[in-house]
Amino acid sequence: MSILEWFANKEKPKLTSTKLEIPEDLWVKCFSCNDTIYLKDLTNNLKVCPKCNYHFRISPSERLSYIFDKDSFKETEKNLKPIDFLKFKDTEKYSDRIKKAQAKSKANEAIFTGTAVLKGMMTNVGVMNFGFMGGSMGSVVGEKVTRLIEMALDNKKPLIIFTASGGARMQEGIMSLMQMAKTSAALDKLDKAKIPYIVVLCDPTTGGTSASFAMLGDIIMAEPGALVSFAGPRVIEQTIRQKLPPGFQRSEFLLEHGMADMVVPRKDLRETLYKSLFMLSAAG
Repeated sequence: MSILEWFANKEKPKLTSTKLEIPEDLWVKCFSCNDTIYLKDLTNNLKVCPKCNYHFRISPSERLSYIFDKDSFKETEKNLKPIDFLKFKDTEKYSDRIKKAQAKSKANEAIFTGTAVLKGMMTNVGVMNFGFMGGSMGSVVGEKVTRLIEMALDNKKPLIIFTASGGARMQEGIMSLMQMAKTSAALDKLDKAKIPYIVVLCDPTTGGTSASFAMLGDIIMAEPGALVSFAGPRVIEQTIRQKLPPGFQRSEFLLEHGMADMVVPRKDLRETLYKSLFMLSAAG
């Protein structure tokens, strides 16, 4: 055997990769500053970017755990579900959209309602779920909000609602728009009973939700940078044919123009809610 044949037949050493394999789900890119954040650090910081203070959207369960005493939330009206009473169909049937949304979000509707304890104080709570059809307000959402208000009237405890909605649900037509009047009328009774009501505007709060119970709180708080509007910025620009000012329809813009009472970072929300309810309850 020649020396060349010997080298050709010799087993080649196996090469091992020196590339560091990092699971993709360990890191998140900030939508605002594009900084790469370690997911665990982001979670420990209540889903707020440590570099630019961008507030990521969070789930109802995360919001409840951040704000209220551990395991104190007791859900009510959990079996209420939407139905396709108009037999509505666009690119697909509304009934199919409902099933998909329920399977994806593991929830029956776009809001959770119930009671929860805030630093020892019993409260009535509503948390909208943007992950369910964009948090749209249909008949069941309006009914659950109204029943939550009526529960506050019965137990005489303060009410807090966290809003996150794309507006009225078009698949339910005029019935979805009627929820604006329905929830507003119920809140009028709450106001006359002098029971505190605080709204926390989360990103985004738009359309029929912003035009009804989202703007009727005794105190209106907002998370930093949240989009709060009736019609979206692009629609307004196309309508008036003018460029909108920077930060238009964001929390800070609303605060500056008297449409919100305070902008509260997520880390301060629990304490701020407690102090506000304490003062409102004492005043009442």
